Amino acid sequence: MPTDDRKVNELLDAYLDHLRVERGLARNTLEAYSRDLAEFIQWVDKTLGRPLREVRDEDLRFYFLGKGQAGMSARSVRRKTSSLRGMFRYLQKEGYMAEDPTELIEVPRLGTPLPKDLSMDEVDRLLAQPNPAEPLGIRNQAMLELLYATGLRVSELLALRLQDLNLEVGYVVAYGKGKKERLVPVGEVALEKLKEYLSTVRPALDKTARARHVFLNRSGKGLTRQGFWKLLNRYALQAGITSPVTPH
Repeated sequence: MPTDDRKVNELLDAYLDHLRVERGLARNTLEAYSRDLAEFIQWVDKTLGRPLREVRDEDLRFYFLGKGQAGMSARSVRRKTSSLRGMFRYLQKEGYMAEDPTELIEVPRLGTPLPKDLSMDEVDRLLAQPNPAEPLGIRNQAMLELLYATGLRVSELLALRLQDLNLEVGYVVAYGKGKKERLVPVGEVALEKLKEYLSTVRPALDKTARARHVFLNRSGKGLTRQGFWKLLNRYALQAGITSPVTPH
């Protein structure tokens, strides 16, 4: 068990007291929060084997991924996320944590089912829809391959600037919520499609030669989320995919 166990327990007791006295949470809610926190701390100890202060946002994503795979409902995940977010904010406020690892964690909306994964066959059919004989087909192929290879959010994909690309090494710099940056490696296929787009299509789209975004529309401006959604849905229909398709 991490060496700062006693300190953590003291802080958690103080946090639960804060919820009871300052927030006036009901007894049942407090008990649920307490169970959530105890379960997570036990998971950190057994799975990560390091102090709570060293938990990162990717650890939390891994934790909630396991919950989703175990069939936990969006409502339960939402409550657990809320429990952990409150705890980490309190620990940061008390000086135990340098950063709040829940800052970039999104809370599932109630009533919104988690996206269904496409089968490999459906993914292959979707990626094959852009026409490489057309300039915008080359652009769209590069976007879909990059999105599939990196797991970027659509907002991150469309926000990419030329300066965020390192084609020699093979990675892109993505900026998530809170402007936190991370290096994302790019697979060989996506990298080749991206290079083709940059060398053969983008120069013609960038009529002023001053555009900063990587992916441009016909007007030479950065592609919008709405524009991306339209082409994604069109390709899904062409591929014969009947289930809802999201960039997730």
